[in-house]
Amino acid sequence: MTLLRHTSTDIKPRKALTVNAAKTCQPVGAMYAALGIHRCLPHSHGSQGCCSYHRSALTRHYKEPVMAATSSFTEGASVFGGQANLLKSIETIFDVYAPDIIAVHTTCLSETIGDDIPQIVSKATDKGFVPEGKLVIHCNTPSYIGSHVTGFSNMVMGMVKYLSQTTENTPGTFNVIPGWVEPSDMRELKRLMSVMDLKTILFPDTSDVMDTPLNGDREFYPEGGTTLEELKATGDSSATFALGSFASKAAADALTKKCNVPAEILDLPIGLRATDRFIDAVRTTAGIEVPNSLTRERGRLVDLMSDMHQYFHGKRVALVGDPDQLIALSEFCADLDMRPVYIVSGTPGKAFETKVLERLEERIPEVKIANGSNADMYLLHQWIKQEAVDLIIGNTYCKYISRDENIPMIRHGFPILDRVGHSLFPTVGYMGGMRLCEKILEAFLSKLDRESPDEKVELVM
Repeated sequence: MTLLRHTSTDIKPRKALTVNAAKTCQPVGAMYAALGIHRCLPHSHGSQGCCSYHRSALTRHYKEPVMAATSSFTEGASVFGGQANLLKSIETIFDVYAPDIIAVHTTCLSETIGDDIPQIVSKATDKGFVPEGKLVIHCNTPSYIGSHVTGFSNMVMGMVKYLSQTTENTPGTFNVIPGWVEPSDMRELKRLMSVMDLKTILFPDTSDVMDTPLNGDREFYPEGGTTLEELKATGDSSATFALGSFASKAAADALTKKCNVPAEILDLPIGLRATDRFIDAVRTTAGIEVPNSLTRERGRLVDLMSDMHQYFHGKRVALVGDPDQLIALSEFCADLDMRPVYIVSGTPGKAFETKVLERLEERIPEVKIANGSNADMYLLHQWIKQEAVDLIIGNTYCKYISRDENIPMIRHGFPILDRVGHSLFPTVGYMGGMRLCEKILEAFLSKLDRESPDEKVELVM
């Protein structure tokens, strides 16, 4: 932490150096997506240390045990390839742990070697290591490309490629690909679709997997997650709503190509206008009327935004995190009459800056945006040192900047390592927007209470 106090305000071009990256690696995202399949055991094809890191990153954020397997590469596998390890892993996993499906993702090591996962899985099937009715899917997730968001996207696309089917059935269902959000957010998305009386397949779905109740029973495979039957049925759905172009678009496009299911690519419904667009897209596509209960939810959010406006007006905000979340969050901050001036994401993607600027509609001309490998928290800190902000919204790693510069902070995104319970409360939808407003105002007024002299402390703010 003390090293941050040596952060320079002199910003120099960096091509090969990242300092305090605003992302983590692809396999973490692939593992999280795989946990959203019912009775699935994620499998890391690489070293045991890699798998341990991926599991610990998720466990520390969600405060839940994360079950996953690994090929446990040794020096020999690192040189000659991991086929033998993966074959033995598949055989052992089905014999001992009896999942319905294994979801294999690669690591730096197996990607550098060039292991052909489909060929290995085919060989395992031929050898009888994959029991009848059981499945193995995979995706490629080299850690030296993209980020955890990329890995999540690749695994969800793998679900479509391996599992989605077209039949003669016309169930009238609608797919929702939620992107990387909390289990509570996924539950809230299902609630919104249910309120509109629509049959929905949400995939992946980590609710009741990464937020299981404590009831005295140990469940290796919790009751949550999208079932294999549901994943197969996605090819018969009437439409797909893909939330977040970085995490969800690739799978939606693959489903359109494979099964001719039309797709709507939307922002994550964080905040007022992004949620409006989501609800309106569902209304238009499904040909329904929006229930009055949702209209009243929206009205409560608008009322709260009006009540809090005096405290939010003109406040400068720095945002750091995943691109899909920042695109919607920056718009919501602007709608609250705050000024999102610094927006940083470590996930690469040329469309990020364009999408942010489109949502801000030229309301924040001074905004600075960075994403990709050199868009890190060191750069964010340099910007803040040059011209301070009133609030930081980001993951736990932002706490050092917050502490060093005495700036209030809202923990949002992944990972959050120093707080408990965040994953239980949604920030999507109108209800999530109200929670965000409450958290932001609490941060501002707590700082005001803490720093006011005795004679200026107010009972009613």
